[in-house]
Amino acid sequence: MGLPRVDPTASPSLTKRAITPVALTKAGTWFLKNVSRRIDPTLVRLSGGRVSTIVFTPVVLLTSTGARSGLARTVPLLYFSAGTDAVLVASNYGGTRHPAWYHNVCANPEVTLCAGGYEGRFRGRVAVGEERARLWSLAQQLTRGYSQYEGTTQGREIPVLIFSPVP
Repeated sequence: MGLPRVDPTASPSLTKRAITPVALTKAGTWFLKNVSRRIDPTLVRLSGGRVSTIVFTPVVLLTSTGARSGLARTVPLLYFSAGTDAVLVASNYGGTRHPAWYHNVCANPEVTLCAGGYEGRFRGRVAVGEERARLWSLAQQLTRGYSQYEGTTQGREIPVLIFSPVP
C-alpha cells in the first residue's frame, strides 16, 4: 500500500470545476491560508484522509523538520502522483517567497506524507530542468490555480518537489 494515486490529467468533477473559481478569489485564498492549513491536519488524520476543508481535491499532510527550529511541522498540500512518487508544488499561494515547508525540506529532506489512511517516510528533492517543466505542466492540469499563481510571484520560479518512498 502507498499514498492514493492522483492523476493530474483526469477530468475534474463538476463540483470541483464549480468550487475552483471560488477558491481562487481573495476570500477563498484567505480561507485556505488562514483556516484550512490549521484544521486540515486534524480533519485528515481523524477521517483517515477522507475529509478536508479542500473538498474534491487530493490533500496530503507533509510533516517535515523545521530548518531552524528542529521541530516537526505539518502542513496540508495538494499533490499528484508520478509513479510511486508524490509531487508537491511550493506555490505559497502565489507569494513572492518560498513557503516555510520548502526550506524545511531542503534542509531536512526526509519527511512523512499522510493521505487516504496511509502514512509513510519519503525523501524529497527539487525537480530541475526538463523534469521540472514536465511536472509543472502536469501540476497546472491538476489545478488552474498554479497558472494564476505564476503571474503573482514577481519573478520567483515556483519549485516543484518530488518525494520518493524511503524503504
